[in-house]
Formats: sequence, structure tokens, C-alpha cells
Amino acid sequence: KMVSLKLQKRLAASVLKCGKRKVWMDPNESSEISGANSRQNVRKLIKDGFIVTRPNVIHSKSRHQRLMAAKAKGRHTGFGKRKGTANLVCRILL
Repeated sequence: KMVSLKLQKRLAASVLKCGKRKVWMDPNESSEISGANSRQNVRKLIKDGFIVTRPNVIHSKSRHQRLMAAKAKGRHTGFGKRKGTANLVCRILL
């Protein structure tokens, strides 16, 4: 049976100064983590290594750079790619 560690996750995120999705709790130590109901207890668990901050997710620029290189050559700039009146080639006079 899984125990709810919602409170501990929230406290850990606050102590670690990160979001809840960045907090990792050791699944093997869930019984010990569930006993922590204060920030001080959570700090102890962080020191012991039962609660850890996950590393940042890498956001690669390679796809964007490849598209921009193609656009510099004039690709992907046809009528089908244009939106809005600012990109209108010829003004329509009524």
C-alpha cells in the first residue's frame, strides 16, 4: 500500500527552493519519509539523501537552429506560412 507523501513533497520543495516536480523521494524509504511532518525533519532527510533535487531538463536548441538556417536560405517562407495582416504582400483596397 502506497502512503501519501503530499505534505512531505511540498515541504521539501519549499526547503530545497525548487518546484514539486523536481523533488525525488527514495521509494524504498517511504515509511521513514512519511514520518517527517516538519521542515526540520525534511531537512534531516535531505541531509541523509532520502530526498534529492532532480537535475534540470536539457532544452536543446538544435532543431530551432536547423530551422533558422533553412529560413536564412529562404525555405519555409511561402504564402502558406504567413499569418496576420502585417505579413500581407499586397494591401487589398476596397
